Amino acid sequence: MKIFVTREIPDAGIKMLKEKGYEVEVSSKDGVLTKEELISAVKGKNYDAVLCLLTDKIDDGIFEAAGPQCKIFANYAVGFDNIDLAAAKKRGIMITNTPGVLTETVAEHTFALMLAVAHRIPEGDKFTKAGKYAGWAPMLLLGSDVSKKTLGVVGLGRIGSRVAYHAVKGFEMKALYYDPKPNPDFEKEYGAKFVDLETLLKDSDFVSIHVPLLPETRHLIGEKELKMMKKTAYLINTSRGPIVDEPVLVKALQERWIAGAALDVFENEPKLAQGLAESDNVVLTPHIASATFETRSKMSEMAASNIIEALSGGIPPNLLK
Repeated sequence: MKIFVTREIPDAGIKMLKEKGYEVEVSSKDGVLTKEELISAVKGKNYDAVLCLLTDKIDDGIFEAAGPQCKIFANYAVGFDNIDLAAAKKRGIMITNTPGVLTETVAEHTFALMLAVAHRIPEGDKFTKAGKYAGWAPMLLLGSDVSKKTLGVVGLGRIGSRVAYHAVKGFEMKALYYDPKPNPDFEKEYGAKFVDLETLLKDSDFVSIHVPLLPETRHLIGEKELKMMKKTAYLINTSRGPIVDEPVLVKALQERWIAGAALDVFENEPKLAQGLAESDNVVLTPHIASATFETRSKMSEMAASNIIEALSGGIPPNLLK
């Protein structure tokens, strides 16, 4: 069996594949393969499986190049908006992801961003390192408390639920949530309230986004929504960049429609909307919410397990329907 891995990943999963006797080839390119490069990499190579990443755009042209013997594309990510599932289904190719494994880590990063932007930590770090700190001052870099404020969770999946857990249990925050359907058990355990998006935006001090990227969620947060938020509120996004209309967000930050934002994902990664990097009331991280040694290694192992099960004639544990 031959496996192609589109980019270097933690070695844990690679070792699992090799221990099964599979021949594993990892792309030698330091960066994302273009569509043409990916087609060239798999065409005529008779790979039985491809371990791909969220940065790889997998469409019918890629499936065609991989050939009929390729049984599975194992996505090294929770999201799968980079893969044409309909095309895969037509060709009988299995698609898997790595859900659950990064819940804790992304929730931690979400809260780290929330605290960083509210307490102006990046600004303070830059200010101090620049030698501008001349001593304690009562009005220096005043920020906002997080404790006992209201958190609005947009999308109550695994990660959104865990962020709410930290908010309520650790910071005594009030939790509002917006989701396709209410969750009575969650409401009972955390004292949370199920509301529509407009109410959530108007009443929350922090709005944290945790929905998948779908046609109906693209630009879910635009001008109308940002203008609904409190001027003292903060927007946090660790889900998918296109859920927020980024150029409009830049305007909202510059004109102070809201107090600030913290983003780990961007609409046209790795590019940033013009003016975003220059805004002093935004914290930016380069899509690293799941970037811990523990989590990325587990993701590697999970992707490998999906491949092993598929090539053994079984049903992968994380098969997408």
